[in-house]
Amino acid sequence: MRRSRPLTILYYFLAALLVLLVALVIFVLTFDWNRARPYINDKVSQTIGREFAIRGDLDVRLRRGDPAEPGWRRYVPRPEISAGDVYVANPAWTSTGPRLASAGNVVVALHALPLLHKQVVITNLELDKLQVAAQRRADGSNTWTFKDNGPSKWEVDIRRLAFREGSLRYLDDGIKLDLRATATTINPGDADGKNYGMRVELGGSYHGAPVTGGGKTGAVLSLRDEHDIFPIQANAMLGKNKIAVEGTLTDPRSLSGIDLKLSLAGASMADLYPLTGVLLPETPPYATTGRLGGKKDGAVWNWTYRDFTGTVGGSDLHGTLSYSPRKPRPLLTGALTSNQLRLADLGPAIGAESNADKAARDKKPNQPAGKALPVEQFNTAKWDALDADVKFTGKKLVRTHDIPLEDIQTHIRMKNKVLTLTPLNFGMAGGNVTSNITLDGGKQPIQAQMKMAARHLQIRQLFPKLQSMQASVGEVNGDAALAGTGNSVSAMLGTASGELGATVSEGSVSKFVLEAAGLNIANAVFVKLFGDKQVQLNCVASDFVVEKGQAQTRRFVVDTDEAVIDVTGTVDLASERLNLDVKPKTKGVRIISLRTPLYARGTFANPDVGVAKGPLALKAGAAVALGIINPLAAVVPLINPGNVEAVDCAAALKQATEVRHGSKPEPVKKQ
Repeated sequence: MRRSRPLTILYYFLAALLVLLVALVIFVLTFDWNRARPYINDKVSQTIGREFAIRGDLDVRLRRGDPAEPGWRRYVPRPEISAGDVYVANPAWTSTGPRLASAGNVVVALHALPLLHKQVVITNLELDKLQVAAQRRADGSNTWTFKDNGPSKWEVDIRRLAFREGSLRYLDDGIKLDLRATATTINPGDADGKNYGMRVELGGSYHGAPVTGGGKTGAVLSLRDEHDIFPIQANAMLGKNKIAVEGTLTDPRSLSGIDLKLSLAGASMADLYPLTGVLLPETPPYATTGRLGGKKDGAVWNWTYRDFTGTVGGSDLHGTLSYSPRKPRPLLTGALTSNQLRLADLGPAIGAESNADKAARDKKPNQPAGKALPVEQFNTAKWDALDADVKFTGKKLVRTHDIPLEDIQTHIRMKNKVLTLTPLNFGMAGGNVTSNITLDGGKQPIQAQMKMAARHLQIRQLFPKLQSMQASVGEVNGDAALAGTGNSVSAMLGTASGELGATVSEGSVSKFVLEAAGLNIANAVFVKLFGDKQVQLNCVASDFVVEKGQAQTRRFVVDTDEAVIDVTGTVDLASERLNLDVKPKTKGVRIISLRTPLYARGTFANPDVGVAKGPLALKAGAAVALGIINPLAAVVPLINPGNVEAVDCAAALKQATEVRHGSKPEPVKKQ
C-alpha cells in the first residue's frame, strides 16, 4: 500500500530532524571546544567591555533531562558546559588586583529549549576555588558595572548555586571598609558537616579598626525549590559594630524564604547608615536582637526586622521596622515601644550631649564651655536618604530629676527632608503636655516650628519627695509657639520668634523646692528675697513675646503671702544672656527690711543674681545719717510700710491664659 504524499513528507521531515539531532549530538560530543575559546573570549570581552578569558579546558557534554520538567521536556538532554581557569578582569583604576573574579573550574548546566526564546535557564551552576576582588569608590563607581549595551533581549534564570573553596576581598572607599573573607569546605564527617557545607573566616578593617569574625553556610543554594534550605550562621565585629545572624534561607522569593535571627550592637545607631543605607539618629551604645525577613517584589527586596528587643543606653526598646527600597527614596515604617526611656539617651539625637559623653563614644567634643544650649549641627545632607513613618509609645521617660514623664506618644515622619513629630504628647505631674514639631531640612538653614501646651500640672506632683508640698492644690499651665531657623538647637532658639507664657495657681515654694527642680536662677532670687523658708504662692502669671531670639517680658508677676514681685527685662536666647530686674513690694509693715530690687544678669550657664546697689545704698546712707542725729531714728529707713496692693489672681490668671490664646483683654488691676 502506497503512502499518501503528506505522510511521506512528514516521514522524511522527521527522519531529517532525527539525523540532524544525531549529528548535533555527535558534534557536541566529539568537537574540540577548546578551538572555540578565542572566539568566545573575544565575543564576551567586547560585550562587557572588560577582558574575559577561559584559559583552561572547555568542554560540553549532554546530560540526562531534568526530572522536574513536565511532560516530554524531561527527556530533552541538558547541555553541561565546564570551563577551567576562568576570569573577568578588573578596570585599570582598582587597587584590589587585576582580576574581578576568577574560578578554578566552572560547571554550567542549561535547559536547551528555552534558548529558542532567548531565555537562559541555568539549572545548576557550580563554582570551585572562586576568588572575587571588588571595589567601590567614594563617588559610587565600582568594578562590577560593565559596559552598557542597552536593554538585553535575553533573560537569565539561575536555579541552583553550588560553592566550594574560595576567597573574597571587598574594598569600599565610601565607608572605609576593607573586608576579606576565605571559605573552606566542611568535611561531611565533621561535627558541622550535617548542617553546613562551608566555613567562613572574616578579616580586614573598618574605619581603621580591625574586622574580625566568621561563620558557616551551606554549600548549595536553591533558588527554585521552596523545600530546600540554605543554612547560615555568622558573626562579625566591624569596629564597634557587632553583627550576628543565624537561620536558614528556604525560598528567597517569598516572605518565609529569608528568616534569620539578627543581632546588632554598636556605639551608635547612626553608624549603621554606611553599612545598611538606613538613616538612624545618633544614640548611646545599643544592642538589639530580632528576626529579619525578606520578600522580593519584582526586582527589589522588602525587609522586615520584626519583634526585636534591645537597649539604647539605659533605655529599653521593642518593636518592628520595615524597610522598602522604593523610589525616589526608601521608606522606613514601623512601631516602637519602650517601658522606660532615659532622657539622657535622647541627647545625642538632638545634639544635647555633654563633651564627656561624646568622648566616651569616641566623638569629637564640640560644646563650648559656658554654652548651655546644644550647638551640635543636624546633618541634613543625609535626610533625603530615607523617608520614615514610625510610631513611638513610651510608658515612662526618666529625667535626672524626680519628675518622670509618662505615656509618651509621637508619630515620627520624614518626607522629602521634612521631619515632623506630630504629635509629641506625654503625661507629666498629673497633667499633660501636647506639642507639634516640624524641622524642614530642605531649607538651608533648617526652618523649625514648635507649638506646645502644658495643662493641669499638679504642683504637689512636680515635687513628690517634698512632704511640705503634698497639701498644695495648685497647678501649672503653659503655652509656647516659636519659629526659628538654624542647624542646631542653639541656632534655632537664637533666631526664634513667637510667644510663650505660663501660669501657676495657689501653692507653696521654698529654696529646697527650687533646688529639687534644678531652677538655679529662681533659687538664687528666692534666697535673696525670702531667705530659706516655705512661702505661700497665691499665683504666678508670666507672658513673653519673642522676636529674633529676644524674649521680652510683657507681664511677669508673682503674688505671695508676703510680697508682690514684678519681673521685667529680656532674655537673649542667641547669646544666652539674662537682663532681668526683680522688684519686690512687701505686704504689711516689715521692720529692719533691706529688701530692694534685684537683678539677674550673666549667662544661662553662669547666672549672676544680686541686689541692686543704688536703692540699698540709699537706705543704708539714710540710716547712718539719722543715726548721727538720733540713734533711734536710724531704724526709720529700714521700716517697709508695705502699702502694696495684692494681685487679683483670678483676673491675672484669666488674662494670661487669654493672651496666650490670642485675645488682648484689658490690663488686670490690683485689688
